[in-house]
Amino acid sequence: MTGSEETPSFRLAYVPGVTPAKWVRIWNERLPDVPLTLLQVTAAEAPDVLRDGGADAGFVRLPVDRTFFSAIPLYTEATVVVVPKDHLITAAEEVTLDDLADEVLFHPLDDVFDWDSPPGEPAFERPATTADAIELVAAGVGLLVVPQSLARLHHRRDLTYRTVVDGPRSSIALSWPEEATTDLVEDFIGIVRGRTVNSTRGRAQPPAQEKGKRPEKKPAAGKSAARNPRGRSGGAQGTKRGRPRKRS
Repeated sequence: MTGSEETPSFRLAYVPGVTPAKWVRIWNERLPDVPLTLLQVTAAEAPDVLRDGGADAGFVRLPVDRTFFSAIPLYTEATVVVVPKDHLITAAEEVTLDDLADEVLFHPLDDVFDWDSPPGEPAFERPATTADAIELVAAGVGLLVVPQSLARLHHRRDLTYRTVVDGPRSSIALSWPEEATTDLVEDFIGIVRGRTVNSTRGRAQPPAQEKGKRPEKKPAAGKSAARNPRGRSGGAQGTKRGRPRKRS
């Protein structure tokens, strides 16, 4: 028997911007004997971590290789441009890509958008990470287009952001290797999809429900008793009532 069989556990990867706390809390309530380990990975690392068995499932950014992974799309994020608080763009509530055409826009190496090059003027170099690009925006040398969750993750008091209405979109999904759909993966899928403990697709079922058993009912007996308190059949009563009189 292997160690994993003796002490079952569940490893959940997640990319920056995703907050898995609510799902982890429900897991701990429903499966207190199965520890859940969180593993933060970059969007680029996530597929390899799942493919190599480093995690059982993960919150990833789409697209994924659907020939190998199963995926349940969860939500699509708004796209924003991160700017200094005193930038002219802050005068508007929303902007378009054309509004950014004359701005220097950073394109970090860990950019999650599937575009060859962002709009606007290219920066003198590509920052290694989104966090590095945020520092450059704070220094006033350019702007950065990211999913809203990353703008919140790297929040600074001297920066703000505005929605880019026609920008590219990034979607989050729960994903796992299709051939490794274990019982624990099914449990977590149920949690993410909002199934209750007693859901017919859950594994924590009362024994009678698991086997499809139902309490035995006797509606016929109940109805008969209600109609005939003496417990006699209709035919017997009819015979008694229809008894012929004695001839004198």
